[in-house]
Amino acid sequence: MTSQPSILILYTGGTIGMIKDNKTGAYKPFDLDNLFKVIPALELFNFDIESYCFDPIMDSSNMSMSFWGKIVDVIEKNYEAYDGFVVLHGSDTMAYTASALSFMLQNLNKPVILTGSQLPLGMIRTDGRENLITAIEIAAATEDETPIVPEVCIYFENQLFRGNRTHKFNAQNFEAFRSPNYPALANAGVNIDYNRNAIHKPNFKKLKVYKNLDNNIAILKLYPGISEKIIRSILNIEGLKAVIIETYGSGNAPNYQWFLQTIEEAIKMDIIIANVTQCQVGVVEMGKYETSINLREIGVISGNDITTEAAITKLMYLLGNLKNREQVIKLFETSITGEMTIQ
Repeated sequence: MTSQPSILILYTGGTIGMIKDNKTGAYKPFDLDNLFKVIPALELFNFDIESYCFDPIMDSSNMSMSFWGKIVDVIEKNYEAYDGFVVLHGSDTMAYTASALSFMLQNLNKPVILTGSQLPLGMIRTDGRENLITAIEIAAATEDETPIVPEVCIYFENQLFRGNRTHKFNAQNFEAFRSPNYPALANAGVNIDYNRNAIHKPNFKKLKVYKNLDNNIAILKLYPGISEKIIRSILNIEGLKAVIIETYGSGNAPNYQWFLQTIEEAIKMDIIIANVTQCQVGVVEMGKYETSINLREIGVISGNDITTEAAITKLMYLLGNLKNREQVIKLFETSITGEMTIQ
C-alpha cells in the first residue's frame, strides 16, 4: 500500500455517467477524463484516481456474461496496481453483476464497489455525486494498511451491502437496494460506520479468477393456476441444466401429483432443481410444511436464504467450472462467498 491510495474507476454505463449536452439539451455519457471537473470535491481526497471506460458503454438492461468477463479482465490486469476498484453500473441489473463478480473474483483482498444513481450526474439533484464520492472513500479505506472491505459490494444511498446479498426493490426512490437477509456492511452518515463482524476478513491468498459461465439455466416462478403445459415446456428446453423454482413462503409448492411427477422426471434427466423463495425476506425450509416435504424427497435442493440474482449467477459459475453434477449440487448448498446463510 502507498501513502496515497490508488483507485481505478470502471465505467460500464448507466444513469450515473450521463450529463446534459449544452447544445442539444439531451443527456449523453460524459468523458471520465473530466471527472474532477464534474465533481471537484474529489480533489480533496488526495487519492490517485484513474478511470477506465468501456467502449461501447452498456445499458445495464443489456448486461451479459461476456461483459462480466470484460469487467473481470480489467480488474485482473490492474489488480496489483490499485488499492481498490469502483464500478459504475446501471442499477437495473447491478445486483446480478455484483453477484456474478463475487463468484468470478475469489480470494479477493481488495474492495470492488459497485455504485450508480437514479438521476444522472448532470442533474442538480443527482444522487450519483454522493454515491460515487463515498464509494471511492470506502474503496480506499484501510486499517493497519489492510483494506477494510475486501469484497464485492454495492454502495447506494448511504448503505454498503454485500453484493451477492442485494436486490433492487425500488425504481423511484434513491434507496434503490436492500439486503433482505444480511446486515449492511456499513452505514454512511456523518461518519462511515463499518459493521466489521459482517465483513469478509482478508485471506491474503492469490486472486483466483473464473471466467467460464454456463447460462443453460431457467427460472420458474410459481403462481396459483400455473399449468402443467407451461412447466413441462420450461423443463423440456433443449440443453437445460438447471432450474431455479421460485416457490411460496418458506419453500412451498403445489403437491399436485402431475406437478411433482414433472419435477421428478426432470431431476431423473439430471436437471438440477433449486428451491428459492419468492419472498424478499426469509429462508427456504423444505420439510417445515407438508407441501415442501415432497420436493425434498424427489431431490430438489435448497437455496436457503439466497437471492434469485445470486442463485442464477452461482449456478452459472458452478456449471461453467464443474463437470460433476454432484459437486455442483454440493457447492450450491454451500456458502462460497457469503451469498447464503447455512442453517
